[in-house]
Amino acid sequence: MASYNRVTLLGNLGQDPELRYTQNQTAFTSLSLATTEYRKSADGGSQSITDWHRVVVWGKQAENCNKYLRKGRTVFIEGRLHTRSWEDKNGQKHRITEVVAGVVQFINTDDRRGSSTTNDSRQRQNYSSPNEPILGNGQQSGSIDEVPF
Repeated sequence: MASYNRVTLLGNLGQDPELRYTQNQTAFTSLSLATTEYRKSADGGSQSITDWHRVVVWGKQAENCNKYLRKGRTVFIEGRLHTRSWEDKNGQKHRITEVVAGVVQFINTDDRRGSSTTNDSRQRQNYSSPNEPILGNGQQSGSIDEVPF
């Protein structure tokens, strides 16, 4: 049976990116992304429902996110869902589902121009795991640094 794991989000950052590095010095950053849906309320008014998404970005693209993005900025994210679990120092088990981003597109909404612009670094990548990216041609990359962000 075939499966498909793809997430597409357009929203605003709820905080500044958090850049960190793995023990192997691979850059990664965490983004907190808010998406808002508007519905009619029972009284006929408008009601907004906001969902928060944890997004993880790897490699050079993570460094670019940390450099250029700030709280409130609109971004387009395309990636896949990944659930991981771990046990803390006290033996308590934790589980989290994140979006592992393959595409992060910076959206600049400048009302003076009346249009949206994006950065030039949009690259479509599919990841088998955060540390083992698959290049667009389906070949396994040797390291995260080889992915052309």
